[in-house]
Amino acid sequence: MSERPHHAYLARHGETEWSVSGRHTGRNDIPLTPAGEEAARKLGERLRAKTFAAVFCSPLQRARRTCELAGFGGVAKVLPDMMEWNYGDYEGLKWAEIRARQPDWRLFRDGCPGGERPQDVAARADRVVPLLQGAGGDVLAFSHGHFLRMLMSRWMGFAPLDVARFSLDAAALSILGRDPHLGDPIIERWNDTAHLAP
Repeated sequence: MSERPHHAYLARHGETEWSVSGRHTGRNDIPLTPAGEEAARKLGERLRAKTFAAVFCSPLQRARRTCELAGFGGVAKVLPDMMEWNYGDYEGLKWAEIRARQPDWRLFRDGCPGGERPQDVAARADRVVPLLQGAGGDVLAFSHGHFLRMLMSRWMGFAPLDVARFSLDAAALSILGRDPHLGDPIIERWNDTAHLAP
């Protein structure tokens, strides 16, 4: 490959009260905490020197506010497909509460009753990947923990259940790309929170 491959920068939103307490936050539009807002500003400082061909954002306020505070709100295109997993009956519950109902539950295998199945979220991610790859340069996407993991699985060709092993912290930055020699999809960086260090 003669030219530098383009990269997809994936930014998870800053913390919310529910993310701190471990409650599954899908479609509930929970705001950032003050600490989450500060983390979004720090993420913006880290990205300030970068130029992006396109910026995409989930419509949920925790992602939009992270995008705005990072300095990209004026150029971001809102994509409903980038919303977090619809947890249905499990919305607002903690992992232990869900496992009390369904002891062997695994999100990326089982999905959520009254919400989305893994294949539903994968289909949304499959519509986003071509937008990231076809923007003509590096792209930046603000979204949510479980959706971004599914997006990575579709970029990499991993089985959805495999990406359950990848953690993703609030306001973390990840970078997907392609091998400059072979063109194979690669993860250049995952769950990087260096910008949040005191």
